[in-house]
Amino acid sequence: MNFEITMLKSGIKYVLFVLVCTVILPVNAQDSVNTVVAEKGDGILSLLRKHGADPYETYEEFVSMNVHNLRDSVHLYEGRAYKIPKVVQNLNLKVEPEATSIAGVSYEIFGKKHAEVIPQSTKLKNNVYYLVSGHGGPDPGAMTTYVGKPISEDEYAYDVTLRLAKELLSHGAIVYVIIRDPDDGIRDERILEMDRDEVAYPNEEIPLNQVARLKQRVDIVNKLYKENKGKYQRLIVTHVDSRSKGQNIDVFFYHHEDSKNGKKLAESIHKTFEAKYKQYQPNRTYSGTFEDRTALYLVRKTHPAMTFIEIGNITNEKDQRRILDPDNRQALAKWISEGVILDYEN
Repeated sequence: MNFEITMLKSGIKYVLFVLVCTVILPVNAQDSVNTVVAEKGDGILSLLRKHGADPYETYEEFVSMNVHNLRDSVHLYEGRAYKIPKVVQNLNLKVEPEATSIAGVSYEIFGKKHAEVIPQSTKLKNNVYYLVSGHGGPDPGAMTTYVGKPISEDEYAYDVTLRLAKELLSHGAIVYVIIRDPDDGIRDERILEMDRDEVAYPNEEIPLNQVARLKQRVDIVNKLYKENKGKYQRLIVTHVDSRSKGQNIDVFFYHHEDSKNGKKLAESIHKTFEAKYKQYQPNRTYSGTFEDRTALYLVRKTHPAMTFIEIGNITNEKDQRRILDPDNRQALAKWISEGVILDYEN
């Protein structure tokens, strides 16, 4: 299986682990449904990881099994019991290395904890995706305070973007992360500390002037688009909105009015979010929309078919739950990636 990645063009070091389990013989293998009690500070991902389940493979199954015992369909209650999806416990495994298959690839950009990407499929093989998180460098974007600490749009948009990049890579895509931070990988904290050391791909200083900053991103994407001519290419831009504190918004999507493929991409991700809300929050109506917004600089000037995503209002208390909770940021990335796959398969 070939697993092609082009996040490496920036000179990021990576380690390629070549390992295949040629013989896996479970001795005394046990299929079991464990019931565990959530402790203070537990989220869905950390609870699954703590009890030996792959948090990304079993996330949706866990939610389905425990949906009536979750707050807002995504949060645990401290002290309550939860069912953990079946885990096969293998003992005395015989594992033999063989240089014919890729078991995992590590990327420094994701940070040590999240560095390894395990292939899940080849659904997006050789497709090219450009991911741009809003603001960065000298411009933190929308800002507010949470429990007395400053938080900013660029840090949360970047974290969701990294998580999305990892999801797309796991399905065989070629991914360019256009705005990148040398020392902030995927983070599992609620409060993401602010800094101003982000750079533009591959390692360009981000200008302070807004027009110059946006033009820099457009030029980078369009140059890469030309270099990848003939390949399936898409652009995804991620922002966090800033409105009045009382305005709660759902995730919504923009596209270029004249781009049929951009509209289809936005619509596919939108449909995915609608389906997820019906599944996990059946008593709540999803009000997110997809529409043309050609006036936006990146929408108007970039060449690949694209969607511009607003993931929430950073000043609104309800939206902050979606943005600050690392489990929710992971769910956002996973749902966007599923919409991306739906777009390509259709």
